[in-house]
Amino acid sequence: MSSAAATFQEVTDQNGRVYRVGETPRDIMGRSRNWMVWLPWIAMMAVSVFEYGWGAATTTLEKSYGWSIGEVFWIASLWAVFQAAVAFPAGRLREKNIISARAAMVVGAILSGVGYFTIANSGNLVVAFVGYSVLGGTGAGLVYATCINMVGKWFPEKRGARTGFVNGGFAYGAVPLIYIFSYFFTPGNFSIVLNLVGAYMLVAVLLCGVFFMDPPKNWWPSEIDPVRWANDRKANTRLAKNPPAVKQFSPMQAIRTGMLPLMWLCLVIIGGVSLFGINFEVPFAKVSGFGPFVVASAAGILSVVNGTGRALVGWLSDRLGRKQTLTLVLLVAAAAQFGVLWSGNIHNLWLFMFFAFVTGFGGGAFYPLFAALVPDYFGENNNATNYGLVYSAKLFGGIGGGGIAAGIIVVWGYTGAYLLAGGIAILAAVLTLFLRQPGHTSGSNPSSPAGPAVDAMTAPRSGSATG
Repeated sequence: MSSAAATFQEVTDQNGRVYRVGETPRDIMGRSRNWMVWLPWIAMMAVSVFEYGWGAATTTLEKSYGWSIGEVFWIASLWAVFQAAVAFPAGRLREKNIISARAAMVVGAILSGVGYFTIANSGNLVVAFVGYSVLGGTGAGLVYATCINMVGKWFPEKRGARTGFVNGGFAYGAVPLIYIFSYFFTPGNFSIVLNLVGAYMLVAVLLCGVFFMDPPKNWWPSEIDPVRWANDRKANTRLAKNPPAVKQFSPMQAIRTGMLPLMWLCLVIIGGVSLFGINFEVPFAKVSGFGPFVVASAAGILSVVNGTGRALVGWLSDRLGRKQTLTLVLLVAAAAQFGVLWSGNIHNLWLFMFFAFVTGFGGGAFYPLFAALVPDYFGENNNATNYGLVYSAKLFGGIGGGGIAAGIIVVWGYTGAYLLAGGIAILAAVLTLFLRQPGHTSGSNPSSPAGPAVDAMTAPRSGSATG
């Protein structure tokens, strides 16, 4: 890590937004910023088993501990609550420099490991709720929030594709374990398997996390002039659809725009639909009479496409626009619910696998879109807190997509549950049509400067390379 002071300038654009330019990533942390793509990606893959592997593990856990399907999925629901709830306070602590990104990752690694060590060694339901759901959920939430925000801060000029790539690791990273849980996970070996999973998460996240470091506030890559970038013809193909935020919004300012609460509401709805698909596709496949290979493959396809779809929509949103892509993805998610239900009810293997593919795409691709949309609308400086507020919606979506959904299935069956999921996914898509970027006049081209290219630039001054 470089400790030498570096010279930087603060450039102010016509909207009063400040860009700190001059420092390279090597000046700040002693290595290329590409490290802040690969390391978060690896860490996200390591903790993905919490969300995407649970459905495949439930049958063995029910047999081994005598848990009911409702109890098993309330464990998952409470996990989702804490995984989402920690994003806002963790972001606030990071932005106030009370906790560093490295410290957040170290704590997240330890708590994530504890989550799996708990269910590996105790069948007590209360212990499982505390260890797996509360501590494990908090740990996975710290890892998730820190990784996503890290990418946005280090790549402010091309966050869509990179955010999608890192976010994708949170889905397809679980694929090997889905097959292990489906084929080799039995009451005779489940404790050993779960302990090994816990150790894997602990070590992988810890090794990645010790290299994490945030850039200084307002940091901008030194090789790119921020004002020229905004007016560059090639960049404008993206900026016309995804103009940069007009200023750095504080959390309260972002809330007052009305757009942050609207994003939150959309994510509450579609987050519940997504978790419903993840949690219940495997049980529904079994009820529909499909064999273990099909069951595991359907779950594996969902995870792979969920992850690769996140990377794809990140790239696509750079060109079509974040909001437009988000609306499209939510409509796909709605169609997928109806398709899975139909193909399962008619016991058509190939159609079921196809709609597992569609579910995987629609059920996760919206996460990187929200992650990129928040700094697009509100700036990067408070992104950990602002995105934490939006992501906290998963707290309520997790309850709906787990425990409540299990209760609905008991009363209405899978048909009623899937029809309800598809209907509310359509509602979420409709709500996205009302999203508007704060500070930009409707109908104007926000990427075109309204005044001089640079209103003010400070004289070069010496600053700490570590911010």
